[in-house]
Amino acid sequence: MIVDCAIYQDGRRTDGPADFSDALDEARKSGDAFLWIGLHEPTEREFDLVRHEFALHPLAVEDALRAHQRPKLEVYDDSLFAVLKPVVYESSSDTVSTDELMVFIGDSFVVTVRHGDSAPLADVRSRLEADPQILAHGPTAVLYAISDAVVDHYIDVAGELQVDLEELETEVFAPSGGGDSSNTAASIYTFKRQVLEFRRATGPLTAPMTRLAGAGVPFVHQEAQPFFRDVADHLTRVNEQVEGLDRLLSDILSAHLAQMGVRQNDDMRKISAWAAMAAVPTMVAGIYGMNFDHMPELHWAWTYPAVILFMALAVFGLHRQFKRRGWL
Repeated sequence: MIVDCAIYQDGRRTDGPADFSDALDEARKSGDAFLWIGLHEPTEREFDLVRHEFALHPLAVEDALRAHQRPKLEVYDDSLFAVLKPVVYESSSDTVSTDELMVFIGDSFVVTVRHGDSAPLADVRSRLEADPQILAHGPTAVLYAISDAVVDHYIDVAGELQVDLEELETEVFAPSGGGDSSNTAASIYTFKRQVLEFRRATGPLTAPMTRLAGAGVPFVHQEAQPFFRDVADHLTRVNEQVEGLDRLLSDILSAHLAQMGVRQNDDMRKISAWAAMAAVPTMVAGIYGMNFDHMPELHWAWTYPAVILFMALAVFGLHRQFKRRGWL
């Protein structure tokens, strides 16, 4: 559905015709105005009217309707098409999810298509309307403001993930060894999946931002290049953070698996030590339990307590030896 439709002239919102076709003609006649239409998950029928009026390319229209696109920038004859993926971080469940945001800019118009509820378009529109000097630069200013808002939120999400990683790192390297090993390994793997989801949003956006920061992109004002370079720099920092998070998670997982191996070796040594201590009295008792007539000291009155004392001393000696070596 159409969320908002307005004409902006000299950076200020003006009242225009209710029909966006007439509004576009009015914006183009004035020469220094543009029309901004915002849509939220439009149906094919709803978007068909927009496609005809703004001469949008069929391939871009298909991408805007179906969503599930990677961040990208496409140049067509009558418009520029950009796809961005805003990220949502749920602190209650420590999960990362992504929505999609498509932006068409062309001759005196901007069309934004939002899939999901996290795209910051309402805030972007409010900030731009409060700063007419930026909005006066036309559709390029809208594309820049949207890109900047999305990337700035990436920085916030990367910070939240860094905090969660530090908590997970503390848990893994705690003296208790992270508690339940299976749960800890599952937590690390789940976290890695969240980082991968985040990476799918930030990584592919590097090429479009770099292209917008350069020269020769149609429908993008040349004076906007430094601003897009600033967005590209912020995005590079986010990608470096994501890369670091991914490497640290791999290292933490390897360390956790190594800890599990060490603990298993310790357990095996303890089991072996106790089995060795149990073997001595078992062996002695087994020998004296055989029904032979001729055995050493079989008929001596103190044989039984002597054998018991021997077994106890043997077990005590083995226990001291294993304790000294750290097996127990």
